[in-house]
Amino acid sequence: MCPERRNAYNAFMGLTHVSVKVGNPANGRQTEEVRCLVDSGAIYSLVPRPVLRRLGIRAHSTREFVLANGDVIRRRLATATFEYTGLRGDSMVIVGEPGDDPLLGATTLEGFGLVLDPFRRELRPMQLPLKPSRIKQEIKRQKKIDYLLTF
Repeated sequence: MCPERRNAYNAFMGLTHVSVKVGNPANGRQTEEVRCLVDSGAIYSLVPRPVLRRLGIRAHSTREFVLANGDVIRRRLATATFEYTGLRGDSMVIVGEPGDDPLLGATTLEGFGLVLDPFRRELRPMQLPLKPSRIKQEIKRQKKIDYLLTF
């Protein structure tokens, strides 16, 4: 499919692609740009094996995955560094086989603190709630009591 038709198809289907830099966590100097489909329904990101090989990234384990049609496949897993709009972090990555499309999955997105806005088809910062400790909550409560007792 020619690029113009592919872009029109993707826009019609509501697909979102982004370019990310992928690197080896053991050697942050060398990176490679990869255009990925943002798939918030996928747990892991997927990067083609040749890219990972060029970066010196080696697989460390194997897992089974269930495809949408119910088929079960086995894929190798590795760890890679991802960078997007100045945000950077390490994430588990599926070692892509021929025919696998590069994906940016949920764990990588969450590591960046990003969420896919399905209406605007763009990545947006997510709210990252952090529950205060009980000690801080108790100090706050005590300050309120002390404040009320001063009147």
